[in-house]
Amino acid sequence: MLAETYLWLKAFHIIAVISWMAGMLYLPRLFVYHTRVAPGSEASELFKVMERKLMRIIINPAMIATWILGIWLIVRTNALSAGNGWLHAKLGLLVLMQIAHALMSRYRKAFMRDQNIKSERFFRIFNEVPAVLMIIIVLLVVLKPF
Repeated sequence: MLAETYLWLKAFHIIAVISWMAGMLYLPRLFVYHTRVAPGSEASELFKVMERKLMRIIINPAMIATWILGIWLIVRTNALSAGNGWLHAKLGLLVLMQIAHALMSRYRKAFMRDQNIKSERFFRIFNEVPAVLMIIIVLLVVLKPF
């Protein structure tokens, strides 16, 4: 029964992570396209709706579920014990991912107020931040190098 519960927690944690990352990879792409349209235009208003719904319906709930399920798994398995340096590194990278999430929220609000000052190029580069963090995190989880 305990092993089965662990597997269900792990499965839902992975689903939440995938959902969070899908949103974190898509939202900056929306910002790239949003920078190309005039503030207040019909297209701009459509991007605002898309960005708000993506953040509130997918990204935020998935992030919350990821953290809750991840912490539950850590507590349940006593994973913070000695010999799990990879987990400490992963948690540090997750803090960086959380900062990227908070920045995206800030950028979305600037777009909502028609006050974005960031360039298309900035968002193209920023789009790589969650991808790079995700790759390193997955490698840490799978390879457990230290």
